[in-house]
Amino acid sequence: MIELEGVPELIDPVMVAAFEGWNDAGDAASTAVGHMDREFKGEVFAALDAEDYYDFQVNRPTVWMDGGVRRVVWPTTRLSVVRITTPKPRDLVLVRGIEPSMRWRSFCNEILGFAHELGVEMVVVLGALLGDTPHTRPVPVTGVTSDPDLATTLNLEESRYEGPTGIVGILQEACTHAGIPAVSLWAAVPHYVSQPPNPKATLALLNRLEDLLDLRIPQGELPEDARAWQVGVDQLAAEDSEVAEYVQTLEEARDTAELPEASGEAIAKEFERYLRRRDPQAGEYASEGEGGVPQFRERAQSPRPDRDIDTDTDPGPEPSSGPDGGADEDGDGESPEDSK
Repeated sequence: MIELEGVPELIDPVMVAAFEGWNDAGDAASTAVGHMDREFKGEVFAALDAEDYYDFQVNRPTVWMDGGVRRVVWPTTRLSVVRITTPKPRDLVLVRGIEPSMRWRSFCNEILGFAHELGVEMVVVLGALLGDTPHTRPVPVTGVTSDPDLATTLNLEESRYEGPTGIVGILQEACTHAGIPAVSLWAAVPHYVSQPPNPKATLALLNRLEDLLDLRIPQGELPEDARAWQVGVDQLAAEDSEVAEYVQTLEEARDTAELPEASGEAIAKEFERYLRRRDPQAGEYASEGEGGVPQFRERAQSPRPDRDIDTDTDPGPEPSSGPDGGADEDGDGESPEDSK
């Protein structure tokens, strides 16, 4: 039974969700939702029962001291509401958690229950995948939906992916079957520098979300963190000639592929965002209440780096995932639809 006491009537609510784990390369997606929650002073109004969905041997609880009292924080998924006032009032229902270990259908049904009770008009799920994308170029963000009409209306790709998927893909399909418009936004994270955080990818997701929903999100320290992150990667690349050569190869491939994009429409879109950022009112955000240096992944014999170096432990291989959370077998950071 879902009880929403204390939650005010919402204005044109959109649910924005992200989950730590397989669909969150560089923690870019979960950090984006956390950033909005922090900037807009969100307050948690609901949390899912951790015992229903998580294996505590996989996602362990943590203990901390609160004024001399020991407290336990259980891994779970929490929901909060924030109100954005620029350019017009709109509420976001933020869902942030960890990919569940079990009972995925029940998990999605519970999320959808909140969406129905709150009158959510659309669900946007954020994800991040590993891909062959250079850190020196803008982060590619792909918008995907299973709804052909929504794909046309919002200029998104229609999902045709087949293969293993994560909770992002499952939740998106659950929304579609429940009659709730759903979109997923995927940022491509360079596979050779995949350790979190990745503020550049987080910033790219937030910019894409702004464009999708026509709203303004305060960037805080993200632009500065993104620049510091890129400088750190540049320095690491300069110390390894093979990595530098590999990055140059990615740059050339990316520039060649995107040459047609350097056209009037793409330039005009970027200029519009620039003008919005210069608008004095764009900085007037309101609510209802009040970087680390990255590391490279070790280069393999051929053709690219694929294991962490300069770390004390090897966390094992991290799956490259395509939009829908499935494996991106060629690791090119493109959606599966591009190759279907």
